Order: sequence, then C-alpha cells, then structure tokens
Amino acid sequence: MDHTVPPGSRPLRKLGFLTIGLFDEADPRRGHESTLEIIELGERLGFDSAWLRHRHLQYGISSPVAVLAAASQRTSRIELGTAVIPLGWENPLRLAEDLATVDILSGGRLNPGVSVGPPMHYDTVRSALYPDTADTEDFSFERVRRLLGFVRGEAATEFSGTEGFEVFSNRVQPHSPGLGSRMWYGGGSLRSARWAGENGMNFLTSSVVKAEPGETTPNEGAPGNEEAGAGSADFAAIQLSHIRQFRAHHPDGERARVSQGLVVIPTDSASAEQRARYEAYAAARLPRTAAPQGPGRLLFAPDLVGTAEEIAERLHAQVAFREVDEVAFALPFTFEHEDYVQILTDIATRLGPRLGWPGA
Repeated sequence: MDHTVPPGSRPLRKLGFLTIGLFDEADPRRGHESTLEIIELGERLGFDSAWLRHRHLQYGISSPVAVLAAASQRTSRIELGTAVIPLGWENPLRLAEDLATVDILSGGRLNPGVSVGPPMHYDTVRSALYPDTADTEDFSFERVRRLLGFVRGEAATEFSGTEGFEVFSNRVQPHSPGLGSRMWYGGGSLRSARWAGENGMNFLTSSVVKAEPGETTPNEGAPGNEEAGAGSADFAAIQLSHIRQFRAHHPDGERARVSQGLVVIPTDSASAEQRARYEAYAAARLPRTAAPQGPGRLLFAPDLVGTAEEIAERLHAQVAFREVDEVAFALPFTFEHEDYVQILTDIATRLGPRLGWPGA
C-alpha cells in the first residue's frame, strides 16, 4: 500500500521503540526475559533500534548496559540504545569501559543516551552512593564531557607501557572507534539542546519538555483573547525550538541527528478489551498535559491512541515531528507482554509505512 508523506514532513528514515522493562520483584528474571524477547521481536519486525529506559531502586531495568550486552548476542542487526543513563549515578571512566565493551560485542550497534543532574531522591541515597564525596560530586555537563572524552579516546592517565608482564594503555580499552559518534544526549530544555549540539552529540527528545521562562501554553493564555494563541507555545512548538537550537549549534547543522520519543499506541489489530484499556490509560494521563507541571515547568505530550492512520495524521500535524526523520516510540509502562507484541507489530506494519518508513 502506498502512503504519501504530506508536504513539509520528512519521510521517516529510522523507526525505533523504547521500553522500561518492568518486572515482578518475586520473579525478576521473567521481566528481563520479556524485555529481551521484545527486542528480538523488534528485529524480526524490521525496527531500526530498540532502547531501554534506566530505573534505579525501582522495579525496572537498573542496568540497561548489561541487558543490552545480552541482547547483542540474541540479535544481529537492530541498534541498541539507552534512553537514558542518568550520569549522576555513574563513574564516567568505568561507564566508558562498559559501553565500549558492549559496542564491541554488538558489532558497533550501541547508541548510549545519557543525561546529567543529581540522582533522583539524592538526599536519601547520597550516603549509599557517595558516602565520602556526596557534597563535592559534579553533576553538571562536565560529567558528560568526561564520558565523551573517554569514549572518544582521550587519555585517562599519564601512565602507559609495560610493567613486568603486563601492558597498560593510557586510554579506555577496548576502544571502539565509531562509538563516539553514536553518543546521545536526552534533553528537554534549550540549554541542554545547545550543549549537546556544541559537543557534537546526537539529541534525544521525548514526551517531556521544559516550558522555558516567557513561554506559555494555550491554557495559560488570557481567556477570550483571540491573539493569545499567536504568542503561546504548545508542546510541539517548544520541542521544535529545542530541535532547532540543537541543530543551530551542531557542526552538522540540519544533518545533525534528532530522535523523537512520543508514546504511540496503534489499535488496528487490538482486541476490544485492549482498546478499552489503552484508551483508559491515555485518559488517566491526559490531565497532566494541560499545563506545565511542578517547579521545573515540565510539559507532557498526550499519548497518541488510535488507528495507525489516525496517529499518522496527528503526528504529521505536529511541527516538531515534521523536523525529524528518526523516532523511538515509547511503549506504555504497565502493559502486558502480549500488548507490546500487538503494539509493536502495528507500529512496524501499519504506522511505519504511513510515516514514510522504508523498513517494512
């Protein structure tokens, strides 16, 4: 079936998906195995990439790099990403070693996504995570810069050479030459978008953005003022400003890679019971999309539930989606394995072609 991409939209070049990998505390292996099976399914369906979320001290994948190492041995083509590793929990030198190792094992398919900032609930975890350095840890972009440097082959020590029977390198080993170009920053603000561009990273933008000072959403405009909408910024407009900020400061300009990660739930082959659950899930989450949330002024995108044709129409109407040619559609957190099989199958066979994706 031929599907024409509307004028002004880029045909979708890379189709990916993102999962959190939830598990039951009483049987964690089952949840991890389900995640690996979903990644294997993604490869069979032709997806270009599979991405894992990162959850610490929760019932989701706490070590996506380890899980992706396993996935690398059960797949041969699909790219494997993290979206995202919060670097506040990591030592950049040690993480660089792990990333390079998995990239080598995967044959150069790893796409590490990272972010910075203090660990979530830092006041309660700091004594366990950094008992001696909690007050001096640097959670700024410098932590990302250190990781990038180690991944790209910068020296980690002044010492190298032979000592006795052992040979030492002054940079991280193994070194995977292509990995440095496949590092992603997960950002939701103009500042993070600019930093990622200036440092030659790729940019992950998700279903959450930060409403910057001076930006208002339609619901914050003056009621009854017909001009209010003209100066207001909805989710897609804010996301578009981040994408353009990133590319304006990236050496590759308009060719710089951006991946969008909205929640999409096609219902074409879903049962009536599944459709009802999906719609209830999206409806329960809809109120948070009406206005910026919390002191960080976080703005959430609505989940897209409907037929592939309906979702494609809504995506093509978004100014931010029209600027990208890569996506990593997020799977809902709490659904069952069979639900993910149906959703991924419909994304690959029905939605992807309507977005111009050639993979199917």
